[in-house]
Amino acid sequence: MKNVTINDVAHEANVSKSTVSHYLNGHFTKMGPDTRDRIARAVRNLDYSPNHIAKSLKNKRTMTIGVIVANILHNFSTRVIRSIEDFAHGHGYHVIVCNTDNSPEKEADYIRMLLAKQVDGLVVIPTAQNGALFTELAEKDYPVVFVDRYIENVPIQSHMLDNGASVRTAFEHLSERGHREIGFLTEPVEGIVARQERYAAYRGLCASYGIRPLPIQVEKEGMVSSLEQLADQGGLPASLIVANDLALFELLKMAKQRVILIPDDLSIISIDDIEFADFFNPGITVIAQPAVEIGTAAVSALFEMMNNSKNTSGIERFQPYLIERESVKQYEDQ
Repeated sequence: MKNVTINDVAHEANVSKSTVSHYLNGHFTKMGPDTRDRIARAVRNLDYSPNHIAKSLKNKRTMTIGVIVANILHNFSTRVIRSIEDFAHGHGYHVIVCNTDNSPEKEADYIRMLLAKQVDGLVVIPTAQNGALFTELAEKDYPVVFVDRYIENVPIQSHMLDNGASVRTAFEHLSERGHREIGFLTEPVEGIVARQERYAAYRGLCASYGIRPLPIQVEKEGMVSSLEQLADQGGLPASLIVANDLALFELLKMAKQRVILIPDDLSIISIDDIEFADFFNPGITVIAQPAVEIGTAAVSALFEMMNNSKNTSGIERFQPYLIERESVKQYEDQ
């Protein structure tokens, strides 16, 4: 069988060899979408596989990046990982995925391991406790980007949801349907910037609307029992904004066990969409975040750093969008 070469890809895509080379090496931001699509199709159609060994020796690269996530069980994390892997694979790179369980010790250990393996860059959903380590990487212009979170005073670019907008959209949706008792269910917010931003937005909106805050802040492991206790005491709010998918799972477990009807007994709106939300009966109204777009933007920025050998900082925020289903009660007088 004839080995497919970069010349074959160039001929198939009707572009120059150097254009294909730029694409494969991640130099594509100034390349038109039609050109990128033609090259991508040619690579797939010809089943082209670059000579990674020769390429890594020439460029002093391992053609591998590391992805470190705080909790791989989050639906957001799995979608981000998939988008990063798709992008990296399309550019001849492999991905090593590590899960820290929000442990700064595991995070630091994984960073050391990945650096020892000489990965060419890192995409990280960081804990808050390794700021000095990340700052050192940034000062050495080691390619690294954050997703979903940032660390104060650490000069690393971050790509994340506009958390304030997500809570505001949920709050306004409930208010427009006549809800005046709006709670907020979250895991503890300390040290997790996304949770802190969502909780702060909720408190601010309660003040603006003149509504008494009804936060429920509890560890995931004890969430079902805590919610059951509240339900037994008649202390559950009439509606709840749920901070993330894992908290939603725990709430739905409790609702099933206590035969709490949604939305008649309890209205629910959750931040972040999940696969079963549309099939659950009733369907769960959610504030979705563009996880694939966020992951692709982060890994694209990482490739730019890897090729330019210069890190950049700043936060890129992505806007949420409402997916309305049947889990929010409409009061008749509205």
